[in-house]
Amino acid sequence: MTEEFGRLNNYAIEPNKYMMDQPRFGFTQYAEKLNGRLAMIGLVLFRSWL
Repeated sequence: MTEEFGRLNNYAIEPNKYMMDQPRFGFTQYAEKLNGRLAMIGLVLFRSWL
């Protein structure tokens, strides 16, 4: 197949698009869990450092 400018179109089939169901930023459940886990790790490291 060729494209509109006459060049050979190597990608004749459009690839499937991947869309995430939930955004990975903002106040999401994933972000809140990650923030809590990192805070717990930070507190443990801080206490062991003192």
